[in-house]
Amino acid sequence: MAQSSIFEQILDPANRADPFPLYAELRKTPVARQPDGTYLVSTYDEIVALLHDHRVSSDPRNHPDLAGTPSASQNGPSGLPLSFISRDPPEHDRLRELATRPFGPPHTPERIEGMRPWLTEIADGLIDNFAGRSRVDIVDEFAYPLPVTAICRLLGVPREDQPRFHHWADAIIDTVDPATGTFAERQRRRAEINAELGAYLDGLADAHARRPGDDLMSGMLTDTGPGAPMSRADLISTASLLLVAGHETTVNLIANGTLTLLRHPDVIDRLRDEPLLITPLVEELLRYEPPVQFLSSRTTLADLDIAGTIIPKGSPVILMLAAGSRDPARFPDPARFAPDRTDNVHLGYGSGIHYCYGAPLARVETQVALTALARRLVHPRLVADPPPYRPSPILRGPRHLPVDIDAVAPASEPAPPERVLRPAHR
Repeated sequence: MAQSSIFEQILDPANRADPFPLYAELRKTPVARQPDGTYLVSTYDEIVALLHDHRVSSDPRNHPDLAGTPSASQNGPSGLPLSFISRDPPEHDRLRELATRPFGPPHTPERIEGMRPWLTEIADGLIDNFAGRSRVDIVDEFAYPLPVTAICRLLGVPREDQPRFHHWADAIIDTVDPATGTFAERQRRRAEINAELGAYLDGLADAHARRPGDDLMSGMLTDTGPGAPMSRADLISTASLLLVAGHETTVNLIANGTLTLLRHPDVIDRLRDEPLLITPLVEELLRYEPPVQFLSSRTTLADLDIAGTIIPKGSPVILMLAAGSRDPARFPDPARFAPDRTDNVHLGYGSGIHYCYGAPLARVETQVALTALARRLVHPRLVADPPPYRPSPILRGPRHLPVDIDAVAPASEPAPPERVLRPAHR
């Protein structure tokens, strides 16, 4: 099977439910050149090496599709500065430090952990709405509203404005899908969306500047530490990044996690009896069913020798994270879901200087969400397996996850043990 045809199949929505056999084919050639000059890297050690290599750029202005174009000489294609995840050192390091100080570990460790009781209250409130019903959609009624509510509260977005972000998030996510156009075309579409979102966030920043609160945006505006404060333009870019990336990936992680647990009902029983299992369980989900399948925004700044293949300077590189996290050379029995797996240094949040900024929040949200579902849903079972998936091959997760339940246990009581899982309706 030709390597190019494998990637085309990965992009095909028909294979969204189970791309892992295709990833196994990719790993047979760790570094594979595509007809357009892009290189796919699919094995664990090679992906990690590139994530830690300063000769690999995350700046889209270094991509050959943008080289020499007018947008390549500006801050970013929308006129706003690129967010820090799309910059290289030293600017990346400076902006990430400023964004991290008011956010969480290591500077403000109590902020994220302090949200756990409130997140539990929100999760229980959403599950309370399931009472008296026999079927619920875990995505629309739980996995989406929980992280959206969390990131909007963290940033200080008024609750009545939260529905507006669904449109912006979906539109931006569409621009990262290689199947929706060339790199340059997708950058232009993203610029238009970012301009609209940026105008809203600029007004929100004005409101927080006049009356600071205990939210993240106020923290970035009032920071007096080294290098502070962040410029208004950089603050808007950072807030835009957090609002979209800060909830869209967690929606998929919670949905993927719920689907995986329903396929392994014995693990649901264990989670009720062993609540501390949730910590390694979420790490295993990040390896086994990650919300981000690959990174398509890297470019080489020099000739690189990777696994015996020379990747020339100026080449686009796609890092197949999900393939690396199931590499049998790194993980024993990688196709098995093992919730108490040890030595689980997965690629679910990447690695290196661009390690996922929002990982501490996403971990807490998912731990709270899956614990609450396991504790309170009485005899949950899948309506369809596989469920319908979102079209994006990068941010992979169910579009809907209909689940039948017998009842909802009170928040103070755990649901009874699982009976035999009923067959899915196909």
